[in-house]
Amino acid sequence: MQPLADRIIATLAGVERWLLAPACLLCNEPVPEREGDALICDLCRMRWRAVPHPVCGRCGQPSQQGLECRLCPEWPEGLARARSAVWLDDSARSAVHRLKYEGWSRAADAMAEAMRQLEPLTGQVCLIPIPLGGKRLRQRGYNQSERIAAALGSRVKLPVRSDLLERVRETRTQTALTPEARHANVSGAFRAGPVKGLELVLVDDVFTTGATLAAAGAALVEAGAARVEAVTFARAVVELEAAG
Repeated sequence: MQPLADRIIATLAGVERWLLAPACLLCNEPVPEREGDALICDLCRMRWRAVPHPVCGRCGQPSQQGLECRLCPEWPEGLARARSAVWLDDSARSAVHRLKYEGWSRAADAMAEAMRQLEPLTGQVCLIPIPLGGKRLRQRGYNQSERIAAALGSRVKLPVRSDLLERVRETRTQTALTPEARHANVSGAFRAGPVKGLELVLVDDVFTTGATLAAAGAALVEAGAARVEAVTFARAVVELEAAG
């Protein structure tokens, strides 16, 4: 029998489809009939700018050949590789905002579609959404990373495990913090469950400096995970001099 939570989500998604006018969530233009009940039209998704290669082998920051990456050298051990699908420019940022703060859960479908070719999504890995703290989860009512992970898992046929990582300490919002403060803010904020020998891929909405992903990866490796990588929908533009 389908779990109660899944049935509730499916029912809410059906109500949303019934109430929603057939217009794109981002540009407000009519969604062509061929695109079905998509919330974000193909044209808007085509406007998302893919993160270009070459990139740093570990953190995925676009790099110039021969230059050492200045974004990830200070990361703790654990996170082996992170990759992002698109830049966090106006359209992608709007999609994240609609999912994260306005309750448009099916915006995660378009994000997952953009992410499905990212390199870590191979082999027998489990997807692990970055957990929210209890207070923020109660305020928001859902975890946007879980929505993205669920949509992604259904597309690439990988299991999603939300029970293997928890946030054990409430953290300040990262938005206004320096890269150094971001790492300090999330250090020790996560605790992992029984992950010994597992290969895991963390899932989140936005990569800024990688502090949250690196802290989560460190907790999973400390608990015995064989390998931890990460994927995000979007990547914020970070000045490498400031992130050094």
